[in-house]
Amino acid sequence: MVTIDDVLGQLAALHPKLIDLGLDRTFEILEVLGNPHEALPPVIHIAGTNGKGSTAAFLRAMANAAGLRCHVYTSPHLCRFHERIRIADRLIDDAALIALLDEVKERNAGRPITFFEVTTAAAFLAFSRHDADLVILETGLGGLLDSTNVLARPAATVITPIAQDHEHFLGNDITEIGRQKAGIFKTGTPAIIARQTTDAAAGIQDIADKKHIDTYWMGDAFDYQITDEGLSLTIEGTSYHAPAPSLAGAHQYENASLAAAALHYSGIISVSAALSGTDKAVWPGRVQRLDKGHLVEGAGGIPIWLDGAHNAHGANALVKAMATRGKAGEKWALIIGALDTRPIADFLAQIQPIAAQVVAITIPDQDAALSADEIKQAADTLGIECKTAPDIHHALSLIKDKPQRLICGSLYLAGHILTENGTLPD
Repeated sequence: MVTIDDVLGQLAALHPKLIDLGLDRTFEILEVLGNPHEALPPVIHIAGTNGKGSTAAFLRAMANAAGLRCHVYTSPHLCRFHERIRIADRLIDDAALIALLDEVKERNAGRPITFFEVTTAAAFLAFSRHDADLVILETGLGGLLDSTNVLARPAATVITPIAQDHEHFLGNDITEIGRQKAGIFKTGTPAIIARQTTDAAAGIQDIADKKHIDTYWMGDAFDYQITDEGLSLTIEGTSYHAPAPSLAGAHQYENASLAAAALHYSGIISVSAALSGTDKAVWPGRVQRLDKGHLVEGAGGIPIWLDGAHNAHGANALVKAMATRGKAGEKWALIIGALDTRPIADFLAQIQPIAAQVVAITIPDQDAALSADEIKQAADTLGIECKTAPDIHHALSLIKDKPQRLICGSLYLAGHILTENGTLPD
């Protein structure tokens, strides 16, 4: 019997590189498939560095609260590939996914094509064949040359906060990264933009000016406040109020506001309708409290907090989020695993203020994973107490006397934890 893993393995062998930015191969396979990307419901296209997935989760929750059905394409997945594709709000099932991927592979006829290009084409094909009111589309990497960037005119484009990430592909110039992310802008389509650093904003504005884009910047066209009652969002001089976001952390107020603004400026639903879904978003692996499951039970039933923050910007947001999660003034025992695609020292420097101790592990089954010893070396340099463990079970045993436990450093680690814990996303 053919499994999802069998099919995904075959697809991964079609191109020698995991990532090879460019649009030619994507347009070629879409042409062969009948251009399914031209037969979609209205699309909100999201690029950025941090908060893309959370913003997508708020968009879906808000649209659902208004009675709309959504197709959703996000990446990476945490535990199962199915998480990347939602058809009318339901995760794609095994049979449908295998059939789609086989169809794309067959029509591709052996031509070089990357894994992400195949899966993006499969998502567009699935979305074109099922009714929905909205497509929520997240870029994989960058923007301009990302495989999702093939739409002539989305309903809206969204740029979440930009920071250094994937330097191997995007470089270290934040202004240029801003230009790359803004590559999803389309003339005639409104662009809704989160707060940015000066350098990132310059790159974004440069592309907006060249393409004559109507831009709506947080802090200018719209803004939010955190209140005792929850979220206050002001758009075009009118203030709207909503409960606190269901996702934890002060940064989620920004993501929820960005989503509501995108739905407003795209004309899909009103601000009031959007904000009725603020407290209904679900996005695993983001400041997520695990109260049950195999790992929790094996660690004495003490809750474990889990987050996929993996760069300095994300670590900073995580530190702020955890300030209200544990006992005031008490630091956290951290279990950290990371990839070699961004500087682990920058992440550790941001997380250091809340770290009582660190246990480093190597993320299993990830070729780009930093070894536990490499993480320990970076921690030692910063003066952070750090031990290593061969796996998550041993890591938890090393902090068994610590009541405040946080696992972080990578979305891939978050996925591994949810799998080991037996609490898969649905």
